[in-house]
Amino acid sequence: MKSLLLSAFLSLLIISCGATSSGEEKEPLPLQTAKEVIQSMGTGLNIGNTFDLNSRNTSPENNYNIIDLYKSAGIKHIRIPVTWMDGYSGNHLADANGNVDFDHVRFKSLKAIIDYAIDQEMYVVINTHHEHWLNDHYDGSDTYNDKFSTLWTDIATYFKDYPQYLIFEVLNEPQGKFGEWGGNVSPSNAQGLSYTRQINKLGYDAIRATGGNNITRIVQVAPNGMGNHSQLDDVYPTKASLPGGGEDVYLAMQVHTYDPWDFCGQDGKNSSYPGASSVENSIRSVFAHARKLDVPLNYGEWGVGRNANPAERNTDLVRDHYKLVRSTILDEGGAPTAWEDGGWFGLIDAIGDNYTFRFNIVPYMMTDDE
Repeated sequence: MKSLLLSAFLSLLIISCGATSSGEEKEPLPLQTAKEVIQSMGTGLNIGNTFDLNSRNTSPENNYNIIDLYKSAGIKHIRIPVTWMDGYSGNHLADANGNVDFDHVRFKSLKAIIDYAIDQEMYVVINTHHEHWLNDHYDGSDTYNDKFSTLWTDIATYFKDYPQYLIFEVLNEPQGKFGEWGGNVSPSNAQGLSYTRQINKLGYDAIRATGGNNITRIVQVAPNGMGNHSQLDDVYPTKASLPGGGEDVYLAMQVHTYDPWDFCGQDGKNSSYPGASSVENSIRSVFAHARKLDVPLNYGEWGVGRNANPAERNTDLVRDHYKLVRSTILDEGGAPTAWEDGGWFGLIDAIGDNYTFRFNIVPYMMTDDE
């Protein structure tokens, strides 16, 4: 019996290591739990408004340059938001039933960028982003469940031989019918909370069912209210309420914070800064609940907008905020991934094909390296 268990473990370890589809054999990646992966991820940055909106250059070479800049600053992971079933002027990565077009030029670019980052031994988070067809209309029925399950089955099957450097985030910022502030369904609405748990479990189950490395793939699920970290305890009050019943050591949570919005929002003002202790305490309180759930946290989006008055944001107050959020999350054992979208929350500037860091925010926040 012991030999059978050992054989099964070794087989699982072997399939979890593998090479990326870039074709280059790499040293096997030791199998890690979600807690270990989240800690290994260190600090990250998003590549936003690229594969989730038609706002930036999706060419691999362009994004290789961005990744190179990130890595030069000590960034260890990237998050690539991806919109699949909402199209760019009708240009969709997946059809109305959730079937992915893997021959689509945008998907091929996405895959090349994922491969490049993994070849740099960086962790990569991909997700389903925006997806208004789901957020705005979800009713718990098979009509939507089947499409979302098909979508994640296709994505997970395609990448199932990838190592643990690739991470799946089931649904970015559940909102609309799942509950959001200012919407028709409040974040505290019982039906919205139930729908959020249901859709997260649906995507989670679809991923796990594809087998291969997806058995031990780190899968992230998010609370409603646009993924706001304050909603974690409402959506998942107990371990038993988690996908996998709280027994899956490869499950992690994805949470976001732009709190307080009057300071962090795209039209925010420095005069609305609540003080360092307020920011730090709000993050630590979320981690306190996460420890009760026994799941690690990836703060996949956070930052400071600068739409109203960019010059006002070029200050140490803002740079210190980035450093504080990053250091607090790392201190709690989480992974901070600052939002970067090339616009209101942009952290880099393009000069031809080259990129530089805007307002020295990233180098400043990275000075206290983990």
